[in-house]
Parts: sequence; C-alpha cells; structure tokens
Amino acid sequence: MLSLIAGPVVYWPVFPQEKKDYKVVSIAFYNVENLFDNFVDPQIFDEDFTPSGKNRWTAELYQKKLENLSLVISRIGRDITGAPPVVIGLSEVENRQVLEDLLKMPLLAPYGYEIVHFDSPDERGIDVALLYRSKLFTLENAQKHSLVLFEKTNTAKRDYTRDQLAVSGTLDGETLHIIVNHWPSRSGGEKASSYKRESAAKLNLKVIDSLQRIDPYGKIINMGDFNDDPLDDNISNVLCAKAKKEQVGFKGFYNPFVSIASSGVGTSAYRDQWNLFDQIMVSKPLIEKDPANFTFYRAYVFNEPFLVTPSGAYKNYPFRSFGSSGFTGGFSDHFPVYILLTKQID
Repeated sequence: MLSLIAGPVVYWPVFPQEKKDYKVVSIAFYNVENLFDNFVDPQIFDEDFTPSGKNRWTAELYQKKLENLSLVISRIGRDITGAPPVVIGLSEVENRQVLEDLLKMPLLAPYGYEIVHFDSPDERGIDVALLYRSKLFTLENAQKHSLVLFEKTNTAKRDYTRDQLAVSGTLDGETLHIIVNHWPSRSGGEKASSYKRESAAKLNLKVIDSLQRIDPYGKIINMGDFNDDPLDDNISNVLCAKAKKEQVGFKGFYNPFVSIASSGVGTSAYRDQWNLFDQIMVSKPLIEKDPANFTFYRAYVFNEPFLVTPSGAYKNYPFRSFGSSGFTGGFSDHFPVYILLTKQID
C-alpha cells in the first residue's frame, strides 16, 4: 500500500528500507459550463450571453465566472502535488479570448499556462481547448479533427458540433499525446442521439490510430465530456476502453472511471440521476510498471464541498453557473476529473 505526501511528493512503500522519492503531477479535464464573454459574435448563437440577453450577462458577472473557474483549477490535485494541473483540457469555451482572460486571474497567472485552441463550427460557439504549464510541458504539435454529422431525419442537413483536439508534447522529456473531446449531447434522448456519439467515438479511434501509427507505444491520454457513461456502448465497445488493467491489450486503453462510476460517484446530475460523462482514459504504456517513466497512479472526481449545491431542489448537485433566472454565482454543472502520473526520482 502506497501513500502520498503533499509538498515534495514522496512515496513510502510498505518496506521502509525501499523508500523512494517520486515526482507526482496531475492532468485534468473540466467542462466549464458556458464560458462566454459578454459581447455579441454574429457568427454564433450567443445572444443569451450579453447584457440584454436571457442571462443578463454583464462584464461583472463574466469576471465572477472567471474568478470561480480560476479557483477550481488552482485547487485540482493541489492537496497531493502542491500545485494545479500540469495540463488541463476544457470544454464549453467560446473563444481564445476567454481563455486569455481566465489565465490572467491572480490564482492562475503565476503558473505560466499557455493555450491550445481552435475555433470549431459548433452552432452554440463552444469549443474544446487545452491549457498547459509551459515550464513543465513543451508543446510539439496540435491539430483539430472535425466531426462531420448529418441529421438522421434529414441527411442533407449537417449538425455542426465540436472538433476533437489532439496535442503532443513532452513532460520531463517524455512524449505525451492528449486528446480533448466533447461529444454530442443527449438532446432529443439518449437512444435517439446515440448515433452522433458513435460517430464521435469512431473519429476518436481514427485520431488515436493516427497517433499510434507514428508512435505504436505512445503514451496517449484520452479525455473529455463524452456524454456517455463509462459502461455505455460507445465507450466500452466502440472505443473498447477496459475496466481492468489486465484486460488492456496492445494499443488498448484503460478507463479508471469505470470503477468510480460503479461506486455511485458522478460528475453531473439530471433528474436525480448521476452520470459520469467526464472521463480520462490512458493507453497501455501508461499502466505498465516502469518507475523510471511517468505512469498512471490513480483517477479522481474533484467534488470538493465548495463545488456542491448546498441547499434547495438541486442540493448535492454540482453548483452550476446558470439556471432559469440566469447566473447563479456557481461554478459549473460538471465536476472536474483528474489523474495522477508518477515517476521515480533517481
């Protein structure tokens, strides 16, 4: 049994004579729920997020949203690593400017985060993005991959949705590939919309395959809001993400969030049902025992009490930002998720 100590992070194995020091870093994902500025963009449907729109979205409320998100990101994994995530994927961001504004917040500014972002064709104007601490993670390549969908009832009508983002870089000299997803929602019903997420899963496989053709033993982290639970077909059968490490074959993926979901923990709630749509999966090289290189240690849902609705009809749900009357003062309708990677110090 291993235990972690915050600060200069150290593993203490069962046998004291085998005491070893380990580097520990966190990698996270967070659906930030409608991170919009308060200006009209004629290219997207963002009228609700203006001072005269449904949410009465003023500059002051926008700043409060940024402060809230910066607080959350600054605390993810901090109790173990002593710092915020080395890398964090985000979904539901409007544009690059909102990310730049977020990183100016006092709680995040000291960490030197940089941005990977591409505008996507999503009708609502929401994109995925990646933030990385440039002193620790060196960016090498970034590409977006478009998901081309058509309505089932009208195959001539395209359903514009989010791109998938693939980023490659090095962490302490080791190459990591990170894919950020935000699959189509369950709008219209889970079954009726499942074909959209199946298409997203197949695109996700193509992105993974393109990385593995170049680097068959590549360390790949596949993260996002998949709008499917860990045991749903598009995750467990299309992606073939496995619940147990020993089930993972060559070029396969391990999904540690299967066991978390089975314990009843979720990242979002709707009509008294919890879902764990937000997940981080890792490729086989990240679960192999290799103390000299970064390996997967454990996965978490970051659901600290300050992120939980304290009372009312939605008590114990994530303390969301927006409700029927506009901004609530909360954070997001999703909890963040994160994993720890460890590496033995010589």
